[in-house]
Amino acid sequence: MSKLIICDHPLIQHKTTLIRDKRTSTKDFRELVDEVATLMAYEITRELRLEAIEVETPVAKTQSNIIAGRMLGLIPILRAGLGMVEGIVKLIPGAKIGHVGLFRDPETLQPVEYYTKLPTDVQERELIVIDPMLATGGSAIAAIDVLKKRDCTRIKLMCLIAAPEGVKAVQEAHPDVDIYLAALDEKLDDHGYIIPGLGDAGDRLFGTK
Repeated sequence: MSKLIICDHPLIQHKTTLIRDKRTSTKDFRELVDEVATLMAYEITRELRLEAIEVETPVAKTQSNIIAGRMLGLIPILRAGLGMVEGIVKLIPGAKIGHVGLFRDPETLQPVEYYTKLPTDVQERELIVIDPMLATGGSAIAAIDVLKKRDCTRIKLMCLIAAPEGVKAVQEAHPDVDIYLAALDEKLDDHGYIIPGLGDAGDRLFGTK
C-alpha cells in the first residue's frame, strides 16, 4: 500500500488555515497556495537520490552532493493544479511541466481526458501529479492512469486537502503511488465537496464561479 504523508510543518498548517477562510481574497488565496506548494515540495523531494561530485570552493577542493540523474516532472491536473506549479518551480527550476486536462461526464460522472501534453522524456522522470483537492479521487486516478499508459512508473500525488474517501480510492487504484497532503479532512458531503474543505479551489484561484 502507498504511503500517506501529512505535511504538518507549522508554516504549512498556518497557511492552510488562511487558505480555508472564506474571507481570503483571490489574490491572497493564490499567493498562499503558491507558498504552501513550495513548502510541501521540501517534503515530497526528501527521497531524491544524491551523488557526490568534486567542487572547488574559494578555500579548497571537496566532495559535495547534488541530485543524481534527471530532475522532476510536474503534472498539474487542469485547471486548479496550475495554482501550485509555480510554487514548486521556485524550488526546482529544472523541473519539466506536463498537463493533463479532465472533465466530468454529466451522465456517467466519470472523468474524461480532453488534453494531455507531457515532456518527451516523461518516462525517465520522477513525476508529481498536482491537484489542490482530492475529493472522490476520480480525477487523480484518471490522471495517474494517463501517465501509466505512457509507461511512467515513478509517480507521486500532491494535494492540499483530501477527504478519506479520495485517499482510499487512490490507494486502491494505485497502491504504488505515495500521497502527500497538507490536511486530511473529515468527509465528503452529498455533493462530493470536502468537509470542511475550502470550497472550489479553481474558482477561488481564478476568481470564477
